[in-house]
Amino acid sequence: MIRHIVMWNVAGATAREKDRNIERVRQGFHGLRGRIPGLLHLEIGADASGVDYACDVVLYSEFESQAALDAYAHHPEHLRVRDELAGVRIARHQVDYPVQGAR
Repeated sequence: MIRHIVMWNVAGATAREKDRNIERVRQGFHGLRGRIPGLLHLEIGADASGVDYACDVVLYSEFESQAALDAYAHHPEHLRVRDELAGVRIARHQVDYPVQGAR
């Protein structure tokens, strides 16, 4: 199994604009559930800490294999969400790591 974790900061001059953009990210990625072969788990969380160095949103997902994660990167539904959110996500950090013996 591969864990794929991505964190973003989102655009927004006000807290209200940021909240709207966080919700757009949340809805976009939640819409991928059940549509991507090999995607075992997906959740989106918004930062609740309020610290100035925190990212705004995190995507936590699990894939059955590296091949499934690689296919996700080019899957039309994922590309559609990525394109819909162009300009909303302004900074991105990612970690992918294998988990032995999980599930």
